[in-house]
Amino acid sequence: MMTLYVHRQSWLHRQPAGLKLLVLMATSVALYALTSLWTAGAALIAVILAYRSLGPAGWSYLWVVKPLLPMFILIFVVQTWSQSVSAAILMLLRMLTLIWLANLVTLTTRMDAMMDAVMPILSPFRRVGVAPHRIAFTVALFVRFVPVLMAVLNSLLEAWKSRGGGRAVWRLAIPMLINAIRMSDHVAQALAARGGVRSPETPVSMVQPQ
Repeated sequence: MMTLYVHRQSWLHRQPAGLKLLVLMATSVALYALTSLWTAGAALIAVILAYRSLGPAGWSYLWVVKPLLPMFILIFVVQTWSQSVSAAILMLLRMLTLIWLANLVTLTTRMDAMMDAVMPILSPFRRVGVAPHRIAFTVALFVRFVPVLMAVLNSLLEAWKSRGGGRAVWRLAIPMLINAIRMSDHVAQALAARGGVRSPETPVSMVQPQ
């Protein structure tokens, strides 16, 4: 799961993790204030072009949304029926921009950098006995886990199609759940083997493996 980070020397990799998370948050707010298809389309094109900084294979990372295509079609149909075609296109532009931007942050930001960026925001929780570094780790782990689960779903869909499974893709729910549980168990075992989530104030020598 940790291999989602792409090792490059791009301008995006050199940006602070806090700045990238802040841009992601600001973009998510700004997009839903936009009503112009041209502006939303320009934002989407800007995010797509940013993938080029990951090298010649940068475009391939855009396929992270492939498992979501059926959902996009459904949203488009419902929005067109309930509102209009332009409203449906605008919603899809917003969703694609946010998904691809979040994935770009994941690809260009190390997990420890994400934790360091989130830690100052969570420091007030220390007063009520909650360890901020644990929450920060959970947030960073969640950000990393989502694209991995999407990749697993994509592989299940490909296997389903290759076996002539038809349109009853809902049957993949149980295999998907089993894979998610198995992955979470592997992550938990790996963390336990490395002494768990260590507090920044705790020296490495004081951490005892479970």
